[in-house]
Amino acid sequence: MAVRGLGCPVRFILTAGQRGDCPQAYTLIEGLPAKVVMADAAYDADPLRREIADKGAIAVIPNNPSRARKYPIDKHLYAQRHLIECCFSRLKQFRRVATRFEKTARNYLAIVTIAATVLWIR
Repeated sequence: MAVRGLGCPVRFILTAGQRGDCPQAYTLIEGLPAKVVMADAAYDADPLRREIADKGAIAVIPNNPSRARKYPIDKHLYAQRHLIECCFSRLKQFRRVATRFEKTARNYLAIVTIAATVLWIR
């Protein structure tokens, strides 16, 4: 999920549970204007960092513990990543999103879209 500065969802992708996080990041950040891109350690990959740098943004991604080459991280910027977690928490307040009543991916994506729209209206 891509979230804007105030914690409202901008773009999200529904994937299978066994799919990795990092490959989805390219689609999420494509075409979005951003000065800073924050993510957790699951998104720590050199190609993604290069993609973010090519867009003229700063990558605020903690290093994966197994990484040989460590990148510096701005801890003050990374502290703002709680906005992303808060957005997930607000989406999960919608019962149909949290418990995934919808059986098909199409219907579940529709429910998540409606919930995200409600968050924007608030």
